[in-house]
Formats: sequence, structure tokens, C-alpha cells
Amino acid sequence: MPDALISIVIPCRNEAKNLPLLLDEIGAAMAGRNFEVIVVDDGSTDDTAAVLAAQATLQPFPLRHVRHEKSAGQSLSVRSGAWAARGDIVATIDGDGQNDPKYIPLLVDALRQAGPDAGAAQGQRLKRRDSKIKQLASRFANWLRSAILHDETRDTGCGLKAVHTDILRKLPFFDGTHRFVPALVIQEGYGVVHCDVVDRSRRYGKSNYGIFDRGLQGVLDLAGVWWLRRRRRRMPKVKEIRHG
Repeated sequence: MPDALISIVIPCRNEAKNLPLLLDEIGAAMAGRNFEVIVVDDGSTDDTAAVLAAQATLQPFPLRHVRHEKSAGQSLSVRSGAWAARGDIVATIDGDGQNDPKYIPLLVDALRQAGPDAGAAQGQRLKRRDSKIKQLASRFANWLRSAILHDETRDTGCGLKAVHTDILRKLPFFDGTHRFVPALVIQEGYGVVHCDVVDRSRRYGKSNYGIFDRGLQGVLDLAGVWWLRRRRRRMPKVKEIRHG
């Protein structure tokens, strides 16, 4: 249904300088489509609230501001956006400007064209703009995750995703879910389609995530997702049979 509402969720913390241009780009990329934008403000301490108040009067599309009183992390920000979403599909994009909004329609269309057996479309970055050491760390993490979970995804850390809203809400959310969406969607019994996207450099500010501060946590998260998949190997196909 090309006219069905799409909810674009932007998890962000202290990205006030990046948001105006990003919102303009989303508006241009989604021209002619039915969509809303939900900015999940993860306990920002900058001018995010004031920027969004101003942007709400300037943008031609519905712009909603969901705020966490204290920072809860990117994954729980995605969860808050998913539960606030009014659309049947949630498309996610990072708030730092490194993800190009022109790929949102591509992901949404790929998900729709894949049919009812697909639960998510995952962006996979080309031409990474991160530092060399961060790229190497990311490649190792993706290799390890793929070897253990067999999710057939080259890059799960990309913030560009499109997921059916009802499926996204079913996922177990923890501080790291956003890096395991393909594996968790597969666990729910659905397929994942992939779209190559080109990364960009951050315009303002600095990353809220380091290289080594999430390393140990990532290993623990990976072990947890592996355990979840081991405990539920097959999703049953459920139908009601009426008698009489």
C-alpha cells in the first residue's frame, strides 16, 4: 500500500545542530509519500527541544518529539519510537546525519515488495566514513556476529532500517537490540532483505559511542541473543480451526 503511513524514527542525543538539515533532507526524500517523523530525544542536554519546537512550525510533515527524561541508549530510543508510531512500517535513521535519508524510500519499497514473509529491510553501508580503527572493529564485530547467529547480514550496525511496526514491537529490547535486528526478526519467523547504502561524514558534534566502551557489552549481547535463539528454534505457524 504505497499510501500507507510510514513512521520515521530518529533516535538521538545532543544532535541539535544536525537535526534541521536532516529533517529538510527527509522531507525532500519522502516527497509525495504519507509519513510522520518521530524524534526520540534520549535525555539531550543541548538545544534539541528548542530546535524541534521551531522545526515543528517549519516542516510540512507531522513532526513529533518523544523525550526520555534520562538517557536510555539507542535501542530503547528505537523502542519508544516504535510504540509511539502510527504507521504500519517504522523506518529508522540515526540523528547524526551520517545516514542519507534518500535511502529510506528504497528500504520501505524493498520491504513491501518482498511480501508478507519479510519482516525487515536492513541497510548495509558502503564507503564507510568512520576512522580506520573503528571500521576494523566494526568488521570484526560483524564477522563474529554473523558466524554465531548466521543472520546473513554484512552490516547490522547501520541505522537505516525499515521494519513492520507490529514485528518491531515484538522484539526483546535491551541496550544493544538495534545491532541485532536481523537476527531477532529471523527468530520471529520472518525474512530480511538488504539494501546497500552509502555512508556520509558527521556534520557537527561527536559520536556518542566509542570503540572499546561497547566491546565487552557487545560480546555479552551476542551471547544473550544466541541463547534466545537456542531456546526458541522454530516459530510455529498458528491458525485457528473452527468446528461447527
